[in-house]
Amino acid sequence: MSWWGKVVGGTFGFMMGGPLGALLGAALGNYFDGGLDGIILDESLGLGATERVQSVFFTTTFALMGYIAKSDGRVTKDEIVMAEQVMRQMHLNPQQRTVAINLFNEGKKPHFPVHEVLAQFKRESFRRRNLVQIFLEIVVATAFADGRLDSREQHVLEEIAGDLGYTQNQFNELLARMTGQAHFAEQISSEEKLTAAYELIGVSESATDGEVKKAYRRQMNQHHPDKLVAKGLPEEMIDIATQKTQDIKAAYELIKSHRK
Repeated sequence: MSWWGKVVGGTFGFMMGGPLGALLGAALGNYFDGGLDGIILDESLGLGATERVQSVFFTTTFALMGYIAKSDGRVTKDEIVMAEQVMRQMHLNPQQRTVAINLFNEGKKPHFPVHEVLAQFKRESFRRRNLVQIFLEIVVATAFADGRLDSREQHVLEEIAGDLGYTQNQFNELLARMTGQAHFAEQISSEEKLTAAYELIGVSESATDGEVKKAYRRQMNQHHPDKLVAKGLPEEMIDIATQKTQDIKAAYELIKSHRK
């Protein structure tokens, strides 16, 4: 990860200040002997720089996963497993894993400044809509980790989506696609699998072949791993995007096969 190389090298230019800078600083803790005092700032990593966006994405993702997990009053084993699954998919080294866990714990703390964090995340993401979307999908998946979405969790997710510029209808559509993906991965009947495939693609079963194909292409374009990494997705998260595209493709193939 290029931004992590900056951490190891002791250059903290990507630490942009604000709540995200404070979160990452707290998560790093005593990683460096003598603390963070005297670290050289690399002023070249301005707003929109890839390494800076990568650090922002990593920091916000794990902190918000902790916040969501705690939003219904307690952190379940399934939610912890979900966070660990993301870490495994990212192939984090021991130091990165420690920082991710610390960020998760920071997000669980009372009075976590969620709105301020999201405002900075949106600004730092520099209008990278697809990047913001996959972040929101990861956060929603955390809420789904225990197999249900209670009213408190849904309210919190709606607030997060609103902070990121999503309308209620846009969030509802994303939530429906995420529900479809969760069901599509389960051991269910062939009829239920087909219904989940349509939900995942984001169309109704009455959609024309052309509408299904258009929705499929749009979903694939939004989740293309190489495009997301180019926009600032940390390279270790490429497996998450790859799995998403594999599910989308499998859903589309199932729909095509059924329609034949």
